[in-house]
Amino acid sequence: MEEHFQIEMRNIQKSYGNIRSLRGVDLQLKPGEVLGLVGDNGAGKSTLMKVLSGVVIPDEGEFYFEGKKVSIDSPRAAKDLSIETVFQDLSLCDTLSVANNMFLGREPVKFLGRLIDQKTLHAKSREHLDKLGIDISSTKLPVQNMSGGQRQAVAIARAMVFDPKVLILDEPTAALGVKEVNMVLELINNVKKKGVSVVLITHRLQDLFEVCDRIMVLNEGKCIDDRLIEQFTLDSLIKSIMGSPDKGVGVS
Repeated sequence: MEEHFQIEMRNIQKSYGNIRSLRGVDLQLKPGEVLGLVGDNGAGKSTLMKVLSGVVIPDEGEFYFEGKKVSIDSPRAAKDLSIETVFQDLSLCDTLSVANNMFLGREPVKFLGRLIDQKTLHAKSREHLDKLGIDISSTKLPVQNMSGGQRQAVAIARAMVFDPKVLILDEPTAALGVKEVNMVLELINNVKKKGVSVVLITHRLQDLFEVCDRIMVLNEGKCIDDRLIEQFTLDSLIKSIMGSPDKGVGVS
C-alpha cells in the first residue's frame, strides 16, 4: 500500500553564488505528523522551510501535495495549499489587540463593509483561542503588553485561523522561560490533535522529545539522518547534528 503524504519535497536544491545551501534534500510529511528539523547553523534548515513557504524559489526540485504535483513559487501559492508559517520574528503588530492581530486584513465587517464588526471579531478570536487551549484573559489586550509565550501563542493562533494543513514553526520556544516553553509545546500537541502536519525548527533539542514523531537532521545542505523519535536518544541526536549519525542507537 502506497504511503500517503500531506506534503513531499523531492531533490530540493538551492545555491547562492558558490554556496550550496541545499544539495538535493527530500522531505516527506504525513497528515498530523510533527517533524523536527534540526542541524547546526548553516545546515540549510531555514532555507528549506523558506522554500516550502514559497519565500525562496529552489533552483531544482519538485513538490507534491496530497499526492499531486504542485508548484510553490510564492508565499501566496503556499497559502493556497494551506501551508502556514510562523517565522521567528512573529510579525505581530504591537499596538493592536490580540483579536486584531489574529484577523489582521480579514476582519469581519458590517454596514456593507464600512466598519469592522468588533463584537464578532472578539467572539471569533475567543472561540479560536479556546479551541487551541490558549489561556489569554482578554482578546482586547495589546500584544505589546504580553509575555513572549503569549505572543508566540497569538502568532500560532493567527496561522490556525486559516485552517492550515501544514504549519511551519521557526524556533517557537527561543528565549522563553520554562513555563512558557511548556505552554507552547502543549499548543503544538493541540495543533497536532487537529490533524495538522507540523514542521518544527528548534535548537532546544529536549523540546523535540516532547512533541515530535520524527526527526530529520540536515548537515551542509543534505539530509544525513531521518528517523522516528523513539530511535533517537539525546546523545545520538547530538552526534547526528555534529555530522556523525549513529543509527544503531535508539530507545528500546
